[in-house]
Amino acid sequence: MTQPTPSTPPGPLPPPLLAAHHLAQRYDGREVLRGIHLQLAAGESLGIIGESGAGKSTLARLLMALERPSQGQVLWSGDDVNALPAAELRARRARVQMVFQDPYSSLDPRWRVGRSITEPLHLLPLEPDQREQRLKEVLAAVQLEPDAAQRFPHQFSGGQRQRLAIARALVTRPSLIVADEPLSALDVSVQAQILDLLRDLQRREGISLVLVSHDLPAVELLCEHALVLRHGEAVEQGLTREVLGDPRHAYTQALLAALA
Repeated sequence: MTQPTPSTPPGPLPPPLLAAHHLAQRYDGREVLRGIHLQLAAGESLGIIGESGAGKSTLARLLMALERPSQGQVLWSGDDVNALPAAELRARRARVQMVFQDPYSSLDPRWRVGRSITEPLHLLPLEPDQREQRLKEVLAAVQLEPDAAQRFPHQFSGGQRQRLAIARALVTRPSLIVADEPLSALDVSVQAQILDLLRDLQRREGISLVLVSHDLPAVELLCEHALVLRHGEAVEQGLTREVLGDPRHAYTQALLAALA
């Protein structure tokens, strides 16, 4: 009688691409974030929701390791980013990029936009012709012509500048993009175009996205998961369709009622 072949036990699961544990931040003794827990797997998307002053942008800066938290940890692929040696953190930044509310934050008005877009490539060992090829690829990805690289930021509309900022974030082929209110400085008609662009890039490139926004329809469109911040505390989080479709917390309910 043939003996059954023993099954191979499954290996350990990979750590989430992004995680935060017990995260808190204080400025001059004032607590602006407390007790934040979250995690995001590769290819997933998270919307961070809340009114102005809720702590959304502070949380985004902590997730990007642009600030050190007063308490807790931010983990990239299981590693505490604030414990990484400076050289390794610098190398990791190629895989985690940010899109700011104001495109001028990432586009130097004195530089032609091609130089601004390719500036993050100093993190990668690329030859000049490879840098040029990557510039052409990301301009095409955000639906701009190659000759855009020779122009200056003031020669573009607000929506085009945000496309350029997205191209800059894409240029290193990141695994994760954190977008901090990327629509709020744009006209309503342009917002829809940028939303469509972000959704298309997510699907095509498989990039994980953290979207910081007070725009609930945008979060509903782009994000699988949602976290609701109020006065620096996460009052509700889970699948977006549940958080926004059947909110449990009175604050989330009030945010949705304001849209009705």
